[in-house]
Amino acid sequence: MIPVSGFEGKSVAILGLGRSGLSAARALEAGGATPVCWDDNAAARERAEGEGFEIRDLGRSGAFEGIAWLVVSPGIPHLYPTPNKVIAAAWEAGVPVDNDIGLFFRSFGSGAWDMYDQPPRVVAVTGSNGKSTTSALIHHVLTEAGKPVQLAGNIGRGVLDIDPPEDGGVVLLELSSYQTDLARALTPDIAVFTNLSPDHLDRHAGMGGYFAAKRRLFAEGGPDRAIIGVDEAEGRYMVNQLTHGAADDRVIRISAAGKLSGPGWNVFARKGFLSEYRKGRQAGSIDLRKVPGLPGAHNHQNACAAYAACRALGLAPRMIEDAFHTFAGLPHRSQRVGEKDGVSFVNDSKATNVDAALKALQAFDNIRWICGGLEKEGGLAALEPALSHVSKAYVIGREAAQFALQLEGCDVAVCTTMAAAVAQASAEAEDGDTVLLAPAAASFDQYDSFEKRGEDFIAEVSKHLG
Repeated sequence: MIPVSGFEGKSVAILGLGRSGLSAARALEAGGATPVCWDDNAAARERAEGEGFEIRDLGRSGAFEGIAWLVVSPGIPHLYPTPNKVIAAAWEAGVPVDNDIGLFFRSFGSGAWDMYDQPPRVVAVTGSNGKSTTSALIHHVLTEAGKPVQLAGNIGRGVLDIDPPEDGGVVLLELSSYQTDLARALTPDIAVFTNLSPDHLDRHAGMGGYFAAKRRLFAEGGPDRAIIGVDEAEGRYMVNQLTHGAADDRVIRISAAGKLSGPGWNVFARKGFLSEYRKGRQAGSIDLRKVPGLPGAHNHQNACAAYAACRALGLAPRMIEDAFHTFAGLPHRSQRVGEKDGVSFVNDSKATNVDAALKALQAFDNIRWICGGLEKEGGLAALEPALSHVSKAYVIGREAAQFALQLEGCDVAVCTTMAAAVAQASAEAEDGDTVLLAPAAASFDQYDSFEKRGEDFIAEVSKHLG
């Protein structure tokens, strides 16, 4: 646990008692504060009360008397589409609003570090797509290299649940826009921005607000090293804001769209080969085509980001390459489920938006594509460049027929359920085909999460594989 400092003897309110909320309550108490907790869910309140925490309805009049700070869980809207009423009441009372990420950065550090040969460092990863795979890949490489590393944030453990870091340890954080948007302190040593595509637009009032939330990770004076994906204009804009010239190697540019040039520090993937250049000279290369856990250009971008982060931490190229080859990938992200009669089955249930699905489709040929669900803003037109990879689409979801109408020029079967889609795709697939679940939609019309949707796909595929 990382005890939260700066609130000794003070009452701190916590709104939302899921994983991050309860973790924050424990860490605040360990640091000498008195947590005051609330959640609209009665079961969540009972769990907190069972741990001895005070329960107070923060929505009632006068609830913020004597409260020094409010800590909010990431799923609770604090500005758009409308502020939660408790957050609005905190503003009215002049109480600062924060989250567990902000508490972590203001509390991370220890006098014991004076005795360390190498102080611990924090690596934070954000972006629209690939941040989980990038974070897991960095963690895998560091683990294989024998480095003490802990994975937390939006993946792994709660950020305040980690152990005090060892000498030379690395804390690796995956951070969503919900987390970076509200945190009052964001000071990583190394920050990674993978890419940007439309997502969570209602929560951020459009692309401008969404990008601004991501940018905050680089705002407070900037990290010591920034790793920026430059395949979109927003990434190139950030590089311009952060560098003092073309040769400034505090910024590492990464790309999966083509070769990068110039005197700075560049890592890019082209035709399946990762290359690192510094000061105009090649410093390393990896044949990513031979790395089974990282198929497709989108994973090659993840590989570039992870490679750059590990190089910034001092690892040698060969050590990183060796670890890449033993990376198994993450569940529900280009996850190979099995193969039968020359037909491969791949679970990419995490492809919940059009951009992620586009990249998944571009990674394979002769695809029997299972798609559909709760459609997000913007429609499906952006998928058109990859539809030539699709032999046939099998659409699931409550609005499957409407979803199917948007796939013009594609052979489509309206299946509605996962069981029907897997059964039909398996029956029609031929040697060399890939049955790919890449929904291009959220799961909530039929499933509690993308994980549950992926698990259902795996279960149905397992029946076929026998």
